[in-house]
Amino acid sequence: MSKLWFKRKTYGWGWTPSSWEGWFIVISWVLLLSISVNNIKQGGKQEILFSIFITGLLFLICYKKGEKPKWQWGKEK
Repeated sequence: MSKLWFKRKTYGWGWTPSSWEGWFIVISWVLLLSISVNNIKQGGKQEILFSIFITGLLFLICYKKGEKPKWQWGKEK
């Protein structure tokens, strides 16, 4: 398996970045989402669909480049 960009969260369900590639993806998503939200406030309707699209894309990248998600509460014993 190739290097993981995201590792499973210790508490709850989801991922956290574990490499520079993962951090790059998350920071890019935050910037794009911020721009999109700003345009939504100015009356842009397509930005809502764009926000949904980039969030889905983030989820897909996390799923493909990260550990398999599962619910957990604390470190595995």
